[in-house]
Amino acid sequence: MSVLNIAAYKFAELTQLPELRARLKAECLSLELKGSILISPEGINLFIAGESTAVESLLEILRSIPGLETLEVKRSESDAQPFNRMLVKLKEEIIAFGVEGINPARHTAPKISAKELKQWLDEGREFTLLDTRNTYEVKLGTFAGAVTLPIRHFRKFPEAVKQLPETMKEVPVVSFCTGGIRCEKASPLLEREGFREVYQLEGGILKYFEECGGAHWEGECFVFDKRVGVDPALQETNSQLCFACTEPLTEEELKDPRYVCEISCPYCFDEKA
Repeated sequence: MSVLNIAAYKFAELTQLPELRARLKAECLSLELKGSILISPEGINLFIAGESTAVESLLEILRSIPGLETLEVKRSESDAQPFNRMLVKLKEEIIAFGVEGINPARHTAPKISAKELKQWLDEGREFTLLDTRNTYEVKLGTFAGAVTLPIRHFRKFPEAVKQLPETMKEVPVVSFCTGGIRCEKASPLLEREGFREVYQLEGGILKYFEECGGAHWEGECFVFDKRVGVDPALQETNSQLCFACTEPLTEEELKDPRYVCEISCPYCFDEKA
């Protein structure tokens, strides 16, 4: 049976959060959906999987909530349910950043569509592609020539930006992430730090895969569920997570003699030894 997977977020000023949490949890359980929904005063962020009609029913419910009427989703399919359970959580932020004065519901940098970004790349236009994701995500794949940052958590992004060369501020910058949510906060921060022309990839890598395939992309894309990685056709890859240290492992790394199932991998072998 094919399972429909959706990823979505929306920055909106939500209220009555405890009641909203209880309602969404009950609806998801009734529809036999699994995944996670984060809600906060700044909006909603969700990853849901299940039978297609059940997912569509949930989307109808979500879009009936004031502020979420225009909620857009990225879709993909898998052969099995990629989540173990259904979680609905209340958070201070739907994506942890910890920077005062950044409010995407009121201001964020302009968006560039996937097809427009591909056109820029096809033309060889002068601009910088900035990967806002963590190092363990970047490891599985990124755009050819993209600038990456040495961060293990998005909260470290502001500090890493300060280390970027001043010359980067003089050319257009297009930030990107898995689904677009991190760029909603990263891009206004880049503007604050003096980058003159900032854009963000609308819908993130997953939307780019959906509309443009693997053009200018190298590798696969890390996703936060049991699939671990998807290729540009949005199909599950053979990458896995190390049980011991949760590092994503490519098919080649799984053949490394230091990889022992549920014990160690090339990244934590020395520590275990």
